[in-house]
Amino acid sequence: MPAMNCAQVAGLDLTGVTDGTVTITSATVLPAGTVVGQSTLPSAVCDVKGSIGPGASLFELRLPTQGWTQRYLQTGCGGLCGNLLINAPMANTCVPVTNGQIAIAATDMGHEGGNDGSWALDPKAKIDFAYRAEHATAQVAKAIINKFYARAPKYAYFDGCSDGGREALMEAQRYPDDFDGIVAGAPANDLIVQNTFHHAWAAVANIDPTTGKYILTADKLPLIHAAVLKACDANDGVADGIIDDPMACHFDPASLICAQGQPDATCLTAAQAAVVRKIHDGATDQYGRHLEQPISREWGSELQWTLFVPTTDAGPSGAINFVLPFLAYLDYYNTSNPNATLSDLKFTVDGFFKTVPTSNYLSATDPHLSKFDAHGGKLILWHGLEDQHISPQSTLQYYSKMKEYMGEERVKSFARFYLFPGVAHCGGGDGPNVFDVLTPAMAWVETGAKPGEIVASIVDGTGQTTRTRPVFPYPMTAQYTGTGSTDDAANFVALPRVNAHVDSHWVGEWLYSPGYEATCTAQGSQLNCTGGNNWSAARVGRHDDDWESARWERANSR
Repeated sequence: MPAMNCAQVAGLDLTGVTDGTVTITSATVLPAGTVVGQSTLPSAVCDVKGSIGPGASLFELRLPTQGWTQRYLQTGCGGLCGNLLINAPMANTCVPVTNGQIAIAATDMGHEGGNDGSWALDPKAKIDFAYRAEHATAQVAKAIINKFYARAPKYAYFDGCSDGGREALMEAQRYPDDFDGIVAGAPANDLIVQNTFHHAWAAVANIDPTTGKYILTADKLPLIHAAVLKACDANDGVADGIIDDPMACHFDPASLICAQGQPDATCLTAAQAAVVRKIHDGATDQYGRHLEQPISREWGSELQWTLFVPTTDAGPSGAINFVLPFLAYLDYYNTSNPNATLSDLKFTVDGFFKTVPTSNYLSATDPHLSKFDAHGGKLILWHGLEDQHISPQSTLQYYSKMKEYMGEERVKSFARFYLFPGVAHCGGGDGPNVFDVLTPAMAWVETGAKPGEIVASIVDGTGQTTRTRPVFPYPMTAQYTGTGSTDDAANFVALPRVNAHVDSHWVGEWLYSPGYEATCTAQGSQLNCTGGNNWSAARVGRHDDDWESARWERANSR
């Protein structure tokens, strides 16, 4: 039970709790049944709101007024953030969350609004968005909890997806003592590459350089998806509209090229088939050198491509909305280009190294989590295989590099990775997309129960479960036993994936290594970053766009 009433929280002295000034702007009781956004509070809470300087980072903390289970949960913020939203992704059956028995908080990451990225003109906002806001919020929330209940939280958790997944990994990498359990879904860990080359390629590769019109339009996506399913759906032992292991799917878009006299509605032009291949394979330069992880979008995700494939050849592609804020404001330390266009992004090795320097403070790709492990922390990574925003290959590479730098057995002692078939970005999609990742993380932290299979469900519009499937820790995948309903998870077993090799050979592979991170300070209107010692070493001899492809291959095969 609380040791003080809610109104008293507003008068707490939080001096020295974090590196900035903490101001509590309100502390009010919200009764059970209060509607907040699109959710209804299951129990009464003391709702605390405030700000953390020196920037304008806002936070909200909800403290159960009874039945607190001594747990604290911090939730991540998606996209470019800029809004204060408490939301625990994929925790739909996590009892402390659904019953309101957990202290829970979130931050706006240092700015409100500004989806165009213009908030990044303030260097303090850049630092808050990069890594500081979540850490400072954790410090402040724990201090308030300690005073409100007269005891610190026994367990602290973080749950985030998309940029919230990047924030989750940033916490594990930079502040390993903040949380005992971390769930990182579809993490935007390689933030700069993702929002430049990855998203821009989906638009640029689809534009006819002669006419300026889009080659592939959204009306062709169902046709492509049906052909992919025909080629690969039954690989897992059952044809159910879901590809469980897209990396084992060897679909060739050229198989859809129209034969002479074939109706256009049933096939693709050679140019359209080439675009499909490019969207799947990802960004390259003129020599075929990968400017992102090989495989940008997995086979089976084609219906989700409406995010960036326009409805008409006039466009525009939705991918532009993700790229322009970075080309305008976030690809720079102390300048901006508010009039930036897609043509400013050069798909060359030299263009790559000119674009990604701010990765040294914005990205969360350091795979050496020894300090988080030493703290006793547990990490669950997860990604949907129909993700249209962020390539699952990015998370695959991160997990692979964890094992490379730390050793497979050590990684298995504190981390698990799940790939959810048929699940789009942070949810939705054609497959079983209702599941709980937070409960296994809590059980692992609190009882030592190692996470095994997670059962995912399809729930129809009436709330009825129509299909369940098990998802096993990577590199295992589900295989139908051959008997019983294919809609019942009990009739599937775990088998090794056909191809668990992760192709990490691309221009930015070095980003997924320890030592690239910089620490930044705001000095007036300037951002000053120091550290990131391996940046220059990685760049030496790798930015000449005139290299021939063979030379590149030889240089990187050593």
